[in-house]
Amino acid sequence: MNAPTFPKRDPAEAGFWDLRYEARFAPWDAGRVPAQLRELVAAGPPRRVLVPGCGSAWDVRLFAENGWEVLGIDFSEAALAAARAILGPNGQRVRQGDFFAPIAEAPFDLVYERAFLCALPRRLWKPWAERVAQLVAPGGLLAGFFFFDEGERGPPFPLHSQAELAELLDESFALEEERAVDDSIPVFAGKERWEAWRRRPVP
Repeated sequence: MNAPTFPKRDPAEAGFWDLRYEARFAPWDAGRVPAQLRELVAAGPPRRVLVPGCGSAWDVRLFAENGWEVLGIDFSEAALAAARAILGPNGQRVRQGDFFAPIAEAPFDLVYERAFLCALPRRLWKPWAERVAQLVAPGGLLAGFFFFDEGERGPPFPLHSQAELAELLDESFALEEERAVDDSIPVFAGKERWEAWRRRPVP
């Protein structure tokens, strides 16, 4: 099946994603939860977690069903409609929100990264790094999946090297864990790493 044709929009705007969710075109959506996240949740204990760009929110459901105090945000109303259908009784765990705007519940013990950074145009990566440092409490974690590839076009917009990611995060975070991913969906297969970054103490 060929991909639908969409009008040209900026992926930094909600309309870009509304069009895709309304057309049920979401090749980034695995329809399941990846193994590394299941391991993280199982290790516990439950904590306070933010899932930015939560999309259809399979991950939010896992956190909620395991007792975590989870908030998923997305600026696409169409994405949130898909999320609420999946979340059922946990539908209140997601809301429309802008990652770069104030979030009353911040800071969090964990910010979970799953195809959010690579959905952002590269011009927003430095502001993303600054914002995530504000949202993760000292001693907390930024953990999840980071997409590496060649080229510039996207989304998904790829990191070109681990050094590029370190340049974004090293000022506020220390890398604790990095490993290969063996259950990626096709769009990310062989091109993503699971990483956990610990928030450094605030001076």
